[in-house]
Amino acid sequence: MYANKVKKIAAVHDLSGAGRVSLTVVIPILSSMGFQVCPLPTAVLSSHTQYPHFSFLDLTDEMPKIIAEWKQLDVQFDAIYTGYLGSPRQIHIVSNFINDFRQPDSLIVIDPVLGDNGKLYANFDEKMIFEMRNLITKADVITPNLTELFYLLDKPYKGENSDEELKAYLHELSDKGPETVIITSVPVQGEPRKTSVYAYNRRGNRYWKVTCPYLPAHYPGTGDTFTSVVTGSLMQGDSLPIALDRATQFILQGIRATFGYEYDNREGILLEKVLHNLDMPIQISSYELI
Repeated sequence: MYANKVKKIAAVHDLSGAGRVSLTVVIPILSSMGFQVCPLPTAVLSSHTQYPHFSFLDLTDEMPKIIAEWKQLDVQFDAIYTGYLGSPRQIHIVSNFINDFRQPDSLIVIDPVLGDNGKLYANFDEKMIFEMRNLITKADVITPNLTELFYLLDKPYKGENSDEELKAYLHELSDKGPETVIITSVPVQGEPRKTSVYAYNRRGNRYWKVTCPYLPAHYPGTGDTFTSVVTGSLMQGDSLPIALDRATQFILQGIRATFGYEYDNREGILLEKVLHNLDMPIQISSYELI
């Protein structure tokens, strides 16, 4: 192999025309961080689902055909990164894809999209939760939000949790397979305008926390943005706390760039204005060891 090849990341996400979410966020972020993104689209939508109406083309039947062609071409991936999967069958396809394409040193990142605010997303059911629990056993890194954490652990949702409780949840999830577990959208008690990210790395047996002065729900696509920057950072060799910092600071910069405009929040943060910031070193670190 020649030494200067660009690393390839297979990105299993949907493609939405209007609104910056999923592939329209994943591709520019990871490309600007120096990786070739090979999309495996799960669906094509006219806009993301927070708009009142949208067209939707399900690509479940196409996914195995794309994967079969990649096999024939002997395409090899340095990372596989999955987001919103629309059905148990799509999870099966992705599970087999990971089995077939995983290499000893590849990074498997799974954002286990199931729900938010204590509820499952529309059209999801127990079967979806069951399949997602199986899929995360294959991951190196998972990034559930607080709601998804409780579904994956089969525990009732609880909005307020102490640091000690969250550390126990992180450890329990990591025991199911993933070396690194990152929980996003954790409310900060007594500070309604803030949210926290908690993370655990089994190899170092360390727990990290980063508090973010923004609420992800205000801008669609921030979850995809966060996990994309974390994925790119880890692929570049950053430590987990630095990856968390880069991701939270990048979103904050995006929100600040967006905030000054009369603007429909559903379009997501103005990514184009801050992409170049991914090349800059972190100015101040905001992570803490817990």
